[in-house]
Amino acid sequence: MNTISYKFFVVFFLTALVLSACGGEVGETSENTGIPVVIDNFDIIAEGRLVPHQLVQLSFAAGGQVAEVLVSEGDEVETNQVLARLEGSEELQVRLADAELELLSAQRSLSDINENADLETAKAAQALVDTRDALDDAEKDLGNLDVGANPTNIESARATVTLAEDKLDKAKKDYEPYEGRAESDTERANMLLRLTEAQAEYDSAARRLNALLGVGVATDFEWDEANADLALAQAEYASAQRQFEAVKEGPDQDLVADADARLEVAQAEKEAAEIALVNLELRAPIGGRVANLTFKVGEQVAVGQVVLNIADFSQWKVETDNLTEIEVPNVFVGQSVTITPDALPELSLAGTVESISDWFEVKRGDVTYTAFISLEESDTRLRWGMTLVITFKSQ
Repeated sequence: MNTISYKFFVVFFLTALVLSACGGEVGETSENTGIPVVIDNFDIIAEGRLVPHQLVQLSFAAGGQVAEVLVSEGDEVETNQVLARLEGSEELQVRLADAELELLSAQRSLSDINENADLETAKAAQALVDTRDALDDAEKDLGNLDVGANPTNIESARATVTLAEDKLDKAKKDYEPYEGRAESDTERANMLLRLTEAQAEYDSAARRLNALLGVGVATDFEWDEANADLALAQAEYASAQRQFEAVKEGPDQDLVADADARLEVAQAEKEAAEIALVNLELRAPIGGRVANLTFKVGEQVAVGQVVLNIADFSQWKVETDNLTEIEVPNVFVGQSVTITPDALPELSLAGTVESISDWFEVKRGDVTYTAFISLEESDTRLRWGMTLVITFKSQ
């Protein structure tokens, strides 16, 4: 409890005792024994100091030698403005550029693996078709060596040629009456189509017969060659099948895993270089005025060492840390106060309680709490740290 409130309380208590004693004596001779109720409406008076609306203490996130100091004490700065730099930014810029190139290369590698997956599948499918065709041809070549020595096949081929020849002759006779008509004539076109088909059928049958007649009996060398060609075709087809099975489900997952790992390492290296570069800079987290600048170019600074403050003087606040446990229950957020600077006793300013701390401290033998008060008006003569008398208005 501060001294002024305590004196008021003692005076009030002694007065109440006197009135109580007098009242007891009168009570023996008078019917009016009532004692008047006195309510304590005394204001709470505390001491405080004038502080900026916002204050931040700045330090570098890395230690090192100061390369640049870009502000002076008293300068106004904006949020995120660079205030100072440490040595080493050039090396970190090179490191960052290398990391960005590696990241780009890793991204391209992973993209190529995924984009080429469809192409590799298509190539494997085509290889499978090609080797299947080669296998069919090898099987036919081997089969033809045996077919040539079979008289039944030759007679069958001759019969096919005879039938095809008869069909061709009939088609020619049927076409003759229409041959002189215009090319746009429908009946002429139908007859010409039948003739063309019959001619193709005859040619095919004749080629097969000629092939059978020309094969003859295969030699041992021809048999060995045909069997070797067949074995090779079978092996190539089996290889194509395995390749197709390997790529039909998409890219090689081992390659994808390696590319992903490379990409993660490159990304981590880039981020580490960016963070290291940022840590060499001291930036303003708020807008305000530079105060208490304590370092210069060429000096060594340590991590966490406070090198300057930034204060936001756009609005004043009042801080008081001597509200006792007896007084604080009668103080509340939104409560009106009047403030008088010790240096300007003629000046009285209005304010409002903005916050009251939940944490306590023991000071001067009392349990005390800290409160912050926002000023509703200002004066050009006010200065940071001025001692103030704060009167909390009773309700």
